[in-house]
Amino acid sequence: MYKGILHLHSYLPYLLFVGLIVSSLVFLVKLAGNKEFKPLDKTLALITLILAHLQFVAGLILYFISPVAQAARNAEDMMADPTHRLYAVEHITVMIIAVVLITIGYSRAKRQDSAKGKFKNLGLFYLLGLLVALSRIPWDAWLAS
Repeated sequence: MYKGILHLHSYLPYLLFVGLIVSSLVFLVKLAGNKEFKPLDKTLALITLILAHLQFVAGLILYFISPVAQAARNAEDMMADPTHRLYAVEHITVMIIAVVLITIGYSRAKRQDSAKGKFKNLGLFYLLGLLVALSRIPWDAWLAS
């Protein structure tokens, strides 16, 4: 089970980041062009939201069962060691913030009546979520996998 969740958490971000980049670009371009909000736009937003939540759930499970995260949380010098701090505190905290931003964007867009409001919320919050997530990826471990 651990290996499967680890692989999911390692490879799903590729789909998620493509989804966030494509979604953000599509929504911001459509916002600038005063386009109509179509069912395909809603589907793109929903698929990206689902990918973000799947990634978060896999990461949350790993946070509690991964030997790397457990070692980081149990280290005496956790806050003094940048690697331990990244795995024990920073990564999970920042990823929670990223998923919350993506979710807020989707939720706010659902309540908007105008296409402009929907595109603005989706484009900006999805882009913010992407940028926040990129700030705390353990790049050395991720690129090695």
